[in-house]
Amino acid sequence: MEITSLGYQTDLALLRLGGAQIEDREDHLVIRSPNNPGHWWGNFLLLSQVPAPEASQSWLDRFTAAFPEAQHIALGFDRMHGTITELGWFARQGFTAEAQTVMTASKIHQPARRNTDAVYRRLHSDADWAQSVTLRLRCNEGTYEPRAYHSYVAARVQTYRDLVETGHGGWFGAFIDGRLVSQMGLFIVCPDFARFQVVETDPDYRRRALAVSLVHHVGGYGLTELAARTLVIVADPNYFAINLYRAVGFTPTQTQLQIGRRPSRD
Repeated sequence: MEITSLGYQTDLALLRLGGAQIEDREDHLVIRSPNNPGHWWGNFLLLSQVPAPEASQSWLDRFTAAFPEAQHIALGFDRMHGTITELGWFARQGFTAEAQTVMTASKIHQPARRNTDAVYRRLHSDADWAQSVTLRLRCNEGTYEPRAYHSYVAARVQTYRDLVETGHGGWFGAFIDGRLVSQMGLFIVCPDFARFQVVETDPDYRRRALAVSLVHHVGGYGLTELAARTLVIVADPNYFAINLYRAVGFTPTQTQLQIGRRPSRD
């Protein structure tokens, strides 16, 4: 199955670097992350197209067959463009349907508002990476079941650290008084493209232009040290962070369609 979506192309390249197994079944891919079964979008099916309503249930059944122990459901659809209305059947069954915005930039510029109080640098020590886990847990804010989320985060951060230490990219943070308050990663996933990961800021430090300043800093690293021609980031079109990316030169390029259901918290 040939992938046309830039979002999924870079997703899969990064997952593969992190040890994911990708099985091609012609009209869909089965993506598995044995080192992190709690990673929903590391354990999913990628379909070649959005199925017709009458065929949609069969794809849910295929997911269950491929991941019999999974408590989540995640299906992606290899489209470069599309709207959330195409996912209406799944939405009516109670699934979260998303049309994410794939944004790209071949050059970046300074944002109008910057934070000059923080120190922007790479994470390198054990203490830095421990802070990365802590920050991700603080950003949970009750969205995910705490124990399962901790297991997922610990495994995910270790994967990112392994990618950094094997030369695939960098993980950066904004530090105030030695405390990691905003973070993100950037990885070269093929000769021309570098993909951003996990843009997040501590709830107590938001609205201070930390994230946009860090995106600018990390973007410069991608275009120079990583020698990427195109930076790629995937954003929720309904969340304010998309404006941060626009502020440094990212523009919408494609749409990434997906549906999912989280594990029950009962």
